[in-house]
Amino acid sequence: MKKDFYTAVADRRSFYAISKEKVTTDEVIKEVIQQAVKNTPSPFNAQSARVVLLLEKHHDKLWDITKETLRKIVPADQFGATEDKINSFRNGYGTVLFFEDASVIESLQSQFALYADNFPVWSQQSSGMHQFVIWTALEMEGFGASLQHYNVLIEDDVKKEWNIPSNWKLIAQMPFGKPTAQPDEKQFQPLEDRIVVFK
Repeated sequence: MKKDFYTAVADRRSFYAISKEKVTTDEVIKEVIQQAVKNTPSPFNAQSARVVLLLEKHHDKLWDITKETLRKIVPADQFGATEDKINSFRNGYGTVLFFEDASVIESLQSQFALYADNFPVWSQQSSGMHQFVIWTALEMEGFGASLQHYNVLIEDDVKKEWNIPSNWKLIAQMPFGKPTAQPDEKQFQPLEDRIVVFK
């Protein structure tokens, strides 16, 4: 690892200027995802997270699908900015797709009826933790990433293109690549307004 954890947490930002230049091996990227999926918490140890890693032509295909989907709904005179944004993601090295297995959540709802309404919420919380762990780990390896949510628009096409099980629900997309520009300086609200300690 190139950074310690706290440095990586601080440096983890939304990077939109990324390239396809190789930063580390595909095996290291795969290991990052394996470790995250194995060790990130989930409610009742449900392990409902499902992750798909798209590299090379598969990564490009995802953003081609997204662009053509958006072309159908964004007015032509406004599409230039949309196309530039999608191309910035396509310029990256790869994309991580985050899913939750709805069948696992439904099974837990049946087994533990008292908590039925909570399981979808807990599922989203667990997915968020998976996203953060992978995002931070990619930062530690020298990648820049961002988190995108084109789920509703592209889910059916994504499932068809990569033969994804129908019970997997698409939650988010994380394009990543070598940073080619730094994001603006992050502004922070005072911590004393955000943290309360009782001793």
